Amino acid sequence: MHLRPSLIALVALGGALGTAVRVGVTLVVPSWGAFDTAIFAINVVGAFVLGVLLERLLRSGPDEGGRRRARLFVGTGVLGGFTTYSSLATETAQLAGAGGGDLAVAGLYGLLSLVLGVLAAAAGIRVGARLAGRAS
Repeated sequence: MHLRPSLIALVALGGALGTAVRVGVTLVVPSWGAFDTAIFAINVVGAFVLGVLLERLLRSGPDEGGRRRARLFVGTGVLGGFTTYSSLATETAQLAGAGGGDLAVAGLYGLLSLVLGVLAAAAGIRVGARLAGRAS
């Protein structure tokens, strides 16, 4: 199990780091009208990086030792804090909100975020597999 204090601390530290990076990105990347480009990009990029990471780790051996620590720190912690699909839900609801909300824009934002996230993760898995093949 992962309930060892050292592993929990890795996830917490990674989560704090990922959250700080996300906040920094949202302060720098402007929105495009009501469309929150920063959160959109963060979620797609995070899905890609997670795909690369997990595929590399999967192909490098069992989930133990340094590989487990890397997965928990970077995957669960950093990328968990960096990406924010809860903000995706909030942004979509706000775009569709009462009093002038645009359902088409809200639907497009939500759909594109999910579809591109899945495609980015799949691309990341392919890249991770290629990188793992070169490392062997």
